[in-house]
Amino acid sequence: MFMKIIAISASPKGKASNTLKLLEAALAGAREAGADVEIVDVTKLKINFCKGDSSCYRTGACFQDDDYAALKEKIVAADGIILSAPNYIDNIPAQLKVIFDRSANFIHEQLLDGKYGFTITTSGSANYGPVLEIMDSFIRKSGGLITGKLGLAMAHGPAAADTADKKAREMGKDLVKAIKEKRLYRKQVAEHKKWKDHFASTVKFNKDNWKHNYDYWVSKGWLKV
Repeated sequence: MFMKIIAISASPKGKASNTLKLLEAALAGAREAGADVEIVDVTKLKINFCKGDSSCYRTGACFQDDDYAALKEKIVAADGIILSAPNYIDNIPAQLKVIFDRSANFIHEQLLDGKYGFTITTSGSANYGPVLEIMDSFIRKSGGLITGKLGLAMAHGPAAADTADKKAREMGKDLVKAIKEKRLYRKQVAEHKKWKDHFASTVKFNKDNWKHNYDYWVSKGWLKV
């Protein structure tokens, strides 16, 4: 079974990034478990701010000519996704926030439906929960299933970093296992169904302005004509 894991690195520190080190450990585990892996450093991409014109809802694509379309294609084509970012004032770095802003159709069309993923962050202190939640929320709200999360407080020293590195590697292996066995997370699946049931009326109400969204929902059988 061919399997592709796409890993998003949102640290502007490059090779000096502690977050990247954990991400590389996770991908080493995924590779050992048989997956093909790829890291995309989004801080090196040219991705413009969202213009908020809703053209993606109408056509399925953004009108802007930048690196976003290629990144979206990579994510949609993958079986699993790992999001990683350092803690910047209890939030994600701006480079990743821009991508989330441009990715409203991931939520509207549940483009991570059937995919699995997890999240990684590092922080000076242990207050990294909000960063993990922001990234987790994107995966969940896009229809994906969360297999875990990992935060590392650098203030806890080298021993904590070593423990996190080992955990990241195991999480990478577990992600591959979850994909292979089509692991069922019943609570998350129920949340996805509840959201679809609620959002269906919104899509139907906006069918003239959100033509691509509407046609997509009908094609998936989530909405009756």
